[in-house]
Amino acid sequence: MFATDCGNEWNGNETVETDEDQLIVKDSNGNLLSDGDDVLLIKDLKLKGSSEVLKKGTKFKNIRLVNGDHNVDCGKIMLKSEFLKKA
Repeated sequence: MFATDCGNEWNGNETVETDEDQLIVKDSNGNLLSDGDDVLLIKDLKLKGSSEVLKKGTKFKNIRLVNGDHNVDCGKIMLKSEFLKKA
């Protein structure tokens, strides 16, 4: 799996919270995300260890939420919710 080279360190802010086994993840606009949602990338991101760039506006369908720094599983790539908005 690839992780984006975003340069930000996770500080445990309010984008990820646990509430009785329920994961609460918010997008860049503060909207709640859930498993199966479609999201759009809000900025260009370089892939760490690759020369590939994910372009702004790229749509990821049927996401899955996971615990950790990169809390959105988009299939072959894990992204931070702060770089996504609900489609």
